[in-house]
Amino acid sequence: MELFLTILFPFVGGVLLAFFPPNRGREIKLFSAFVAFSTLVLSIVIFALYDYREGGYQFTESFTWLEHPLNISFSLGLDGISAPMVLLTGIVMFAAILVSWNIEHRPKDFFVLLMMLVAGVYGTFVTRDLFFLFFFYELAVLPMYLLIGVWGSSSDFGTFIRTKEYGAMKLVLYLVAGSVLVWVSILAVYWAASQAGTPTFSLEELQSVEFNDGFKHFENLFFPFFMVGFGVLAGLWPFHTWSPDGHVAAPTAVSMLHAGVLMKLGAYGIIRVGMILLPDGADTWMPVLIGLGTVNVLYGAIAAMSQQDLKYVVGYSSVSHMGYVFMGIATLHPLGVGGAVLQMFSHGIMTALFFALVGVIYDRTHVRDIRVLEGLSKRMGFTAAFFAVAGLASLGLPGLSGFIAEFLVFVGVFEEYLPLAVLAVIGAAITAVYILRLLAKVFFGPISPRWEHLGEASKIEMGAIALLGFVLLFVGVWPLPFMDVINAGVSTIPGVS
Repeated sequence: MELFLTILFPFVGGVLLAFFPPNRGREIKLFSAFVAFSTLVLSIVIFALYDYREGGYQFTESFTWLEHPLNISFSLGLDGISAPMVLLTGIVMFAAILVSWNIEHRPKDFFVLLMMLVAGVYGTFVTRDLFFLFFFYELAVLPMYLLIGVWGSSSDFGTFIRTKEYGAMKLVLYLVAGSVLVWVSILAVYWAASQAGTPTFSLEELQSVEFNDGFKHFENLFFPFFMVGFGVLAGLWPFHTWSPDGHVAAPTAVSMLHAGVLMKLGAYGIIRVGMILLPDGADTWMPVLIGLGTVNVLYGAIAAMSQQDLKYVVGYSSVSHMGYVFMGIATLHPLGVGGAVLQMFSHGIMTALFFALVGVIYDRTHVRDIRVLEGLSKRMGFTAAFFAVAGLASLGLPGLSGFIAEFLVFVGVFEEYLPLAVLAVIGAAITAVYILRLLAKVFFGPISPRWEHLGEASKIEMGAIALLGFVLLFVGVWPLPFMDVINAGVSTIPGVS
């Protein structure tokens, strides 16, 4: 029942919000915060109660939705891979609601769409049925168009103009194209399983099907469909270009959920569906994935270093850090894959914190141009301090979550692909360059007279920022509880050894 409630809370919360009078903005925000906090508490309880010693799926429940011949069930379960993702969603959702306290334009519609998005995210992470996994996956993605198109912002850097409508449409076109590949592959898996005598969408039952026995090279043919289809949402190069534009156009809360949680759905899909159902195909295509992931790391870091828009820096940094996730997954090494899952969690918190801070800066200055932002720490000390925390986590400072996650990925890559591991370390060095340069330029040094009037983040924004910063520090200092759970999930992935 616990997992069903993680979906039910935001979904019912969104439905109830639809009946609020549109002019009752404060009540709408308070109710949204109550739903988000309740879901966060539930997520923490679920993560804490997961027994990593027993492993496997826990908190299971199943309801038949359609019987023979389709055999579709609303089946829920949590394992060591999805448990940290559920916790991540709860944390980022609550912080995003708090950061959205200044939304004044149609707040009811905004929070209804945000609740539907989060319900889809939870559903994707906890479902054990391919049909419903795809259903919730789409539910999580589709509200993004309206959230960006209505509440987003446009960028204008002289001849470089990106409207919010452009960012929203580009995001939807890319993600729908990826979804088509995923859906075609799901139908192919169901058809092949039916031919093998197991007509089902159940992930657990499909694991026992030997697809290559009935159809030679089936796994090699369809694994890249899953890899690219899910990889599009995770920002896989060269299908990543929607992501920075989407980040920049989105309102702060949507950027936080987009980078913090939605991109993790893609990487999660590669593991949960591609690697577990089609292990032979994964073994064949992992050299390609790690090659693309390496490009992600280097290209994203170099692109971030050349940006003038503060939000574009974080957007391309996000693409770069997702490259470490791809590299860790592709090692098929327990340390590498475990590090990739921890990097998904760490990166989710880190980028949510980055975008929350950028949102605070933009709300006070109405500017994101790095060339004119100077010495902000003199007036925004709290914001500067936590931007430094996020930046140091991004470059892998020991004591913060980014270090242990990237370290585990590096160990796995060094074991399996030594030359690419060297390139990954170079990517980390480039990250240090643009993060430290950004901190020096925007926050430290003499303050521009233009910013003498600036005020600090509000108390509500400070609460959201402090929550995310605390999680980065907690995981960096004591990663054991997270790695115990993650390792229990990684140990069940076929081919990881």
